[in-house]
Amino acid sequence: MLLSPRSLVRAGARRRPVRPAVALLTAAAALAATAVAAAPAAPTGPQDDALRGKLEALVRTAGGPPGVITVLQRDGERRVLTAGTAELGTDRRPSPGDAMRLASASKMYSGAVSLQLVEQGKLRLDDTLGRVLPRLPKAWAKVTLRQLLNHTSGLPDYTTDAEFQRLVLADPRRRFDSRRLLDFVADQPLGFTPGSRYRYSNSDNIAVALMAEAVTGRPYEELLDRLVYRPLDLRETVLPSGYRLREPYLHGYEVDPPAAPENLSEVLSASGVWASGGLVATPRDFHRFVRGYAGGALVSGKARAAQYTFREGASEPAGPGVNATGLALFRYTTRCGTVYGHTGNFPGYTQFAAATKDGKRSLTFSISTQTNKTLKPALLAKVRAVQEDAVCAVLR
Repeated sequence: MLLSPRSLVRAGARRRPVRPAVALLTAAAALAATAVAAAPAAPTGPQDDALRGKLEALVRTAGGPPGVITVLQRDGERRVLTAGTAELGTDRRPSPGDAMRLASASKMYSGAVSLQLVEQGKLRLDDTLGRVLPRLPKAWAKVTLRQLLNHTSGLPDYTTDAEFQRLVLADPRRRFDSRRLLDFVADQPLGFTPGSRYRYSNSDNIAVALMAEAVTGRPYEELLDRLVYRPLDLRETVLPSGYRLREPYLHGYEVDPPAAPENLSEVLSASGVWASGGLVATPRDFHRFVRGYAGGALVSGKARAAQYTFREGASEPAGPGVNATGLALFRYTTRCGTVYGHTGNFPGYTQFAAATKDGKRSLTFSISTQTNKTLKPALLAKVRAVQEDAVCAVLR
């Protein structure tokens, strides 16, 4: 979403009352204890200490995130490294049990749903919008599921539409009809011939979710539960339609010195991004998902082979190293090796999750401010460098 965080603050969304810090600390401690009991963390070594120092430096950067949490796993050993605070004004550290917005990393989940439906024979990668969703504009009719999943569809991005942005600024917590989001750009032609080039578009994964609903007759939220949450035992992942986050959560901020940081955690309704960026999960669940998704626990057979066919194209924001696009999955080639996953950014949050192709080595990397090539490009460069160090920490 290309609206500036500061413009959303000025829009005047109401703020929720803040719970006492003691209550937050108690809830966070209980969840952290559960995480440790489920998967004991490995002892840290010099490489982890060096990475932790870089996380701390990122938090101290002017305009940088108030909090960072990265979950690293190498085979059966899991480590959690944090820096900063989960909520300004408290000393509560980010926790594996904190809810947070996954932003465009949500696109992996719609990929997981649609690719399983391909494997089941309910969808085909060459199925077109014209065949599955005939109500959409005829100009879009030849766009295929494959092209939606690797962002070569040419669909105009509804989040850049002037009317959509006007409505968001008028009421950031407005509840949109998520299944009508493409109506904002229904009068626009394709940006290019489908399949001829790469252009990241939030419209793509809205259309993917609508195709999944059309061929199953089931709501996308139900498909997520049946095809993603249950198989991977994701108990802390939801797709809300409103703006609230369950406690405790990693608070997300706009940090623009010399102005005071602004809390954006609950400034926007998730209904305006839905399958393209609306998921909320904990670092613990997010990590479990990417291990399963990249590692083949959800997608198999010919669908997985197609998923791991790559072409030039960077995620948004760009992840570490050299990026290439597959089907609802990006390849990140770093100085230490290759991992597969996705990034995302949303007011208050920037996400990165990736794993090796066998799922045995993995990481999530979450910071509590938004950065991309338009907003804070210098910070993004620093974040990408530290993300690459995190990749090295799990591959070496």
